[in-house]
Amino acid sequence: MSLPHAILTALLEKPSSGLDLTRRFDRSIGYFWSATHQQIYRELGKLEAEGLIRALPSEQPARGQKKSYEVLPAGRAELARWTAASQDPKPHRDALLLRLRAAAVVGTAGLEADLRRHLELHERQLAEYREIDERDFPPGRDSAQDRLRHLVLRAGIDLETFWTQWLRRALAEFDDLPDREAG
Repeated sequence: MSLPHAILTALLEKPSSGLDLTRRFDRSIGYFWSATHQQIYRELGKLEAEGLIRALPSEQPARGQKKSYEVLPAGRAELARWTAASQDPKPHRDALLLRLRAAAVVGTAGLEADLRRHLELHERQLAEYREIDERDFPPGRDSAQDRLRHLVLRAGIDLETFWTQWLRRALAEFDDLPDREAG
């Protein structure tokens, strides 16, 4: 559903190979959409078969050479259709929150350490997003495209800020819990 649209967006920004797309997903698209190398290659094949993208002609045909892809008019039209369509927000599902709820009835063994691990992961991600913010969005970059891209990055920063604050609060609650293994 959305992975093809993420790929179409990335290819419209810059024609790329599957490997280049994977790197771009890791570097810049990852703060709102992630995909594995295999998922991207599989989706590229589907998009090409549907006539939404095409492989760019290679200057030197060689076996194993990476193909670069570009979006065809049908792909641009599909992305525009999808962008304009209304979508309801998806309900939030998070295993950590469910595990915390379960701890109320079965005990908290091991959960505090995992909360600390999650906090470290979210702090690292937040630092990475802030580095991207400083590097890619200096003052004065205010074209419509830059403003929309920055808005997406800000969502990633705000979400990671939320998680780091919430996890600190959860860990403070753990400090105040009476010692017990089961509810």
